Amino acid sequence: MQAMPIRIFLVLFILVLIYPSSLPAAPEQRIALVIGNGAYGSGPLKNPVNDATDMAAILKKLGFSVTLKKNARLQEMDEAVETFGNRLKRGGVGLFYYAGHGVQINGTNYLLPIGAKINKEADVKYQAVDANKILDEMATANNGLNIVIFDACRDNPFARSFRNASRGLAIVSSAPVGTFISYSTSPGNVASDGEGRNSPYTAALLKYMQAPGLTISDVFINVRTKLKKETGQVPWELSSLEGQFYFMPGSAKIAIDVNASGKTVTDRDESSVSKPAATDELDDESRKLEDEELKLEKEKVLLEKKKALEEKRQKIADEKAALEAKKTTTLAMGKRPSQPTSGETARDGRFIAYSNGTVTDTRTNLMWAARDNGSDINWGNAKSYCENYRGGGYTDWRMPTQDELAGLHDAGKNYKSECHVNGVTFDTHITELIRLTCTASWASETRGSEAAFFNFHSGKRYWGLQSIDGNVRALPVRSGK
Repeated sequence: MQAMPIRIFLVLFILVLIYPSSLPAAPEQRIALVIGNGAYGSGPLKNPVNDATDMAAILKKLGFSVTLKKNARLQEMDEAVETFGNRLKRGGVGLFYYAGHGVQINGTNYLLPIGAKINKEADVKYQAVDANKILDEMATANNGLNIVIFDACRDNPFARSFRNASRGLAIVSSAPVGTFISYSTSPGNVASDGEGRNSPYTAALLKYMQAPGLTISDVFINVRTKLKKETGQVPWELSSLEGQFYFMPGSAKIAIDVNASGKTVTDRDESSVSKPAATDELDDESRKLEDEELKLEKEKVLLEKKKALEEKRQKIADEKAALEAKKTTTLAMGKRPSQPTSGETARDGRFIAYSNGTVTDTRTNLMWAARDNGSDINWGNAKSYCENYRGGGYTDWRMPTQDELAGLHDAGKNYKSECHVNGVTFDTHITELIRLTCTASWASETRGSEAAFFNFHSGKRYWGLQSIDGNVRALPVRSGK
C-alpha cells in the first residue's frame, strides 16, 4: 500500500528534471518613480498632479512598487531619483514618469521643480533636475530594462528671459542598453496640457497600458495613432530594448522576456506576475485622499494668483505715484535756471551732478554715488561697501531700499551697461549722471538667506541668495539735507 506514493513521488521528480521550465518562475520586481509638478509660480499647470496620481494607481495595479511625488521641490526630486537608482540595483524593471514643465538648453533637458528661482538662463542647471541624471542612475544600476516617460513638452514659462532655450524637449542622444524613452510629442514641439482631468498623452497611455497582451511597442503605437488623429500631437520614442515587455500580459504571455543581464527568460504563466490585493474599500479611501490633495493644490494655486494680483495692483499704484511726482518735479524744474550753479557739473531733469562725485535727486532729496562699486559683489560685502563709502566727504552712506532703487528707474533713459552675459550687453534705464557698470543693484531688504535687488534693464524687483555675486553691484545712497 505504501508503494503507490513512492511511485508518484518518483514520477514527479523525473518530470521536474525533464521539464524544469514548467515550474512557476519568481516574478521580476517592478519599480517606478512618478513625479507630477503643476503648482508653479510662473506658468502653473492644472493636469500634472492628476496625471501622476492616476499613473501611480495604474502602475500599482500592474505590479509596480511605486513612489509618488506631487509638486516636488528640487531637493525632494534629487533625493527621490537617487533612492530610485539604489532600488534598481536589486534588479528588475525600472520606470520613471514625469509630468510638468521641462526645458531644453543647448540640447540638454531639465525638469523644473516647484519653487525654482530662475531669473536667467544660467540659473536652470542649478535650480532644476538634469534629465540625464535619471539615465545615469539607470546605467549605474545595470538592471537590464528601464522605461522613461516624459509628459513635459509644454511651453517654457521662462522663454522670454532665455537666449538659447528651444521649444519642447531635446531627444536624448545616448541611453543605457535596454532603455525605452517616450516623449509626449516630437522633438522641439510642445504638447497640450488638455482640458480634462489628464493631458491627452497620459490619458491615452493609461488606457493602452491596461490592454492585455500588448507589447510596450504596441502600447505606444496605439497612443501615437490616437493622439495624431484627435489632436495632431505626435508622441516620439527611442528604444534600445533587446526583448519584449508587457505592462499587462495576455493569457500564456510572460510579463517580461529579458532578465537583468539581457538574456532571454523562458515563458511562464501570467499567474507568476505579482498583482496587488487592494480591496475596493481601500481604493475608495485612496481616491478620497487624492481628491482632498487636489483641492488643496488648487487652493494653493489660487492663493498664488491672488498674491500676484495684489503685487500687480501695488505696482500700478507705485507707478501712478511716481508719475504724479514726476509731473510736479517737471513743473518745479521749469522755474529753475538750466545752467549749473556752484559745484554743479551737469543736470538731467530732476538730477544734479556735483564735482565731488555725488548726484542729488531733487524729487526725493536723496544723494546718490555717481557710480557703483564697479565689480561683482555679494550682498554682505555690498552692505559693507555702502556703509564705508566716503564720497563727498559724507560718513552716513548706506545701502538703498528696493523702493529707492525703483524710483531711479526711467524707461525713457537708456545706455549700455559695461558687463555682459554670454557676450551680450544690456540696456540700463537710468539717468546718465549715475553710471552703473551692470544692470542690477543690491537693496537692503532681506528674508532668510535671500536679499532683494533691482534690475535697471527689466525694471523689476527680484530676490536672490545673499551669497551670489554674479552681475550685481552696490550703489550707495544717503539722505540729503
